[in-house]
Amino acid sequence: MAGNMLKIGNAQGFWGDSPLAPARLVKQQHDLDYLTLDYLAEVSLSIMAIQREKDPKAGYARDFVEVVRSLVPLWKEGSKCKVVANAGGLNPVGCAEACKKVLEEAGCPDIRIGVVAGDDVLPLLRQDPDNSLYANLETGEPLSSIADRLVAANAYLGAQAIAEALKQGAQIVITGRVADPSLTVGPCLAHYGWALTDYDRIAGATVAGHLIECGTQVTGGLTTHWLEIEDPAHIGFPVVEIDEDGRCVVTKPWETSGQVDVAAVKEQLLYEIGDPGRYLSPDATVSFLSLVLEDAGPNRVRVSGAKGSAPPETLKVSVAYRDGFKVEGMLAIIGPEAAKKARRLGEIVLQRVQDAGYELERSHIECLGNGDLVPGVLHQPPNLPECILRIAAADRRKEALECLARELAPLVTSGPQGTTGYISGRPKIRPLFGYWPCLVSRNKIS
Repeated sequence: MAGNMLKIGNAQGFWGDSPLAPARLVKQQHDLDYLTLDYLAEVSLSIMAIQREKDPKAGYARDFVEVVRSLVPLWKEGSKCKVVANAGGLNPVGCAEACKKVLEEAGCPDIRIGVVAGDDVLPLLRQDPDNSLYANLETGEPLSSIADRLVAANAYLGAQAIAEALKQGAQIVITGRVADPSLTVGPCLAHYGWALTDYDRIAGATVAGHLIECGTQVTGGLTTHWLEIEDPAHIGFPVVEIDEDGRCVVTKPWETSGQVDVAAVKEQLLYEIGDPGRYLSPDATVSFLSLVLEDAGPNRVRVSGAKGSAPPETLKVSVAYRDGFKVEGMLAIIGPEAAKKARRLGEIVLQRVQDAGYELERSHIECLGNGDLVPGVLHQPPNLPECILRIAAADRRKEALECLARELAPLVTSGPQGTTGYISGRPKIRPLFGYWPCLVSRNKIS
């Protein structure tokens, strides 16, 4: 697998990943053809919905605009690396306009930006809330149960429009909600000229995109041998070298730390895939069962054998809807039987809220450090000498949560000795947006 393979790197695994990583990766990998940046998760779209509620011009990952600014010097030095990012979120045109302004200010007005839109299916869902496709995939509830609270609905688009934008000369492609691997499949379609029915090749590119979509997770982040990694502060972001048949080698810049071996790649390969024989993507249905992973040298793993078939006739949709308000607060408890004292304090807060006349719709008490993050899995140590009480609640009544927020501070003097940690002031009440997964017919999307 040598020669003119397509080299695609990913330097953003989620919105909040290192903003310095994109420019650093392009510097480290001088021959990089494409840089993909993945900003969107279900929670990301909910945050963007909140931002757009406050400012109609918002709704995209503002961090990406600064990433573009950081890449300008590299482009001026001659880098040919193109960028594909789903940073557009709920407002890809607004994101593109902000990037255009940055490029003009930097003296690069000729860099072409392509925008992929069409993922916004909110009008479609509002027209027919009783459509069975729009029912919640997890609960089966009809969309009509939340129809009056809808805020955003975005279908997971595929790679075709990304490829078209690249063929038309775009150096930066900004999308809304697309499937994560499609950020990698799009450049492959444009570069190799694959037909949309070249399912085995597209399946291979989809696997490559899946492997790098979470950034450093495939180069040593989250590996079960993480403590063995030398210099974990400088783990390199991943690069895939993809050939014309969709086979790839997973690697990273040679001067970075991290771990790219068969074990680490397998861990990422199995991350969030559901049925390994039927991994669903807008571009192909992929079978992982025939994959072959081979050591191809230091920090190089060859991946081949992907099998593809036609994609589903439906696309997944991520829906955000208003779900009231939420509040969360924490206290530290130190001393004998700390977890028992912390749980009692949480129960006191809820009791006082109830005494004030509010039955909270949802509430949760956790004793962090006592195994509560994964209840029933981790051992709960006896006589824990310290822990963190975390109490959270959600309700459609803002005043009910304000009542809870007021009851945390009094525990510092009315609770057990060793109650401390109230350093951030009274918890803030924030709007809560719910997540609703459903489907939409592919032929409804343009």
